[in-house]
Amino acid sequence: MNISMTGNLPPEELEHRASDQRRRLHNSVSELRSSLNGLKDSVEENVRERLDINRFARKRMWRLAAVASVLALMAGHGLAGMFTRR
Repeated sequence: MNISMTGNLPPEELEHRASDQRRRLHNSVSELRSSLNGLKDSVEENVRERLDINRFARKRMWRLAAVASVLALMAGHGLAGMFTRR
């Protein structure tokens, strides 16, 4: 707002405008805080789901079992190879 425009307004009107602007600013900040809290909660839940070891193991049990079996077979074959003659 231009200074020359506010010079003609009575002080009560200026106080009213300032009060209205403070109220709108306060409401905007409150809305922003609530949306950020909602976003934070959503991100936290997403991270918890992705880092849940039990859920990960349940979804991929067969793959984990296959990898463990192959590793055990390789270790057993290597260990047995140390005690056999060639």
